[in-house]
Amino acid sequence: MTLEPPASGVRTATVPDDREGQRLDNFLLGQLKGAPRSLIYKLVRSGQVRINGKRAKPDSRLEGGDLVRIPPVALNAAQPASAAPASMLERLEAAIVFEDERLLALDKPSGVASHGGSGISFGAIEALRQLRPQQELELAHRLDRDTSGVLVIAKKRSALTELQALMREDDDRGVPGLRKRYLALLVGRMAGNDFTVDAPLDIGLRQGGQRHVRVAPGGKPSVSHFHLIERRGGHSYVDVRIETGRTHQIRAHAAHLGHAVAGDDKYGDKDVNRRLKEQVGLKRLFLHAACLEFSLDGGRRPYRIEAPLAADLAQALARLG
Repeated sequence: MTLEPPASGVRTATVPDDREGQRLDNFLLGQLKGAPRSLIYKLVRSGQVRINGKRAKPDSRLEGGDLVRIPPVALNAAQPASAAPASMLERLEAAIVFEDERLLALDKPSGVASHGGSGISFGAIEALRQLRPQQELELAHRLDRDTSGVLVIAKKRSALTELQALMREDDDRGVPGLRKRYLALLVGRMAGNDFTVDAPLDIGLRQGGQRHVRVAPGGKPSVSHFHLIERRGGHSYVDVRIETGRTHQIRAHAAHLGHAVAGDDKYGDKDVNRRLKEQVGLKRLFLHAACLEFSLDGGRRPYRIEAPLAADLAQALARLG
């Protein structure tokens, strides 16, 4: 996407009360129609976007009445926006596992990013907006690109605000109002049936700008509970419940246990991953978001959204014997 010379200077946008709790990057996508997410990140990280005169991060949460400085950016109207291929649109439409007047949930396929950015033209949310151009759709949370399973999208601002508030409380205190359950195959045989990892996680950057998460004393509090379902072929098939939703939390905690998630090319063992690929056809990360439970309307409207174990993972598990 090319840029034209800006027609006007810096402007200031006041955050409406109904946008309280929204991430800065998502707010800017609404203000700068047609701007790629990569440009939004660049503007924020370079300090050109500010909240109440202060530098911010793309994931900074806004409050009603905040003043957001928006630099002069004019997008070339003649430049066509990138579009998701028809095959991806069909795949995502078929992946919808739940929908009501407020929420939509996908069984997100592995390999599909939650959103575009960092070299990705479009993800699940951009494709859904392309499918439903008349609806205002917003991601309520995120899944790693390689992780399959439940991904919730809000159709109404009120639902998004309430759900994100639940998730913030969950990250801060591990409140029971939000329950996240994953299925994973861990490399090697766990010595027992149940393990809790209560270890703070810190996000660092490797060469090339890739995020890498590690257990570190100064990191954010993070708690994961691993429960053994069964042992297969010398490995451990587990149910994982997380109290917090940190980046790469399960992957980093599993590696900290000494049992990395099978197929994990970032925290796992390359030789083991190669053998699993050759022996049982496991070609990707064996991590699936199986269930998300929460309640809206102050606890009066319960939700339990589930996605069965992805077919490719089920087949690899069966071949382990």
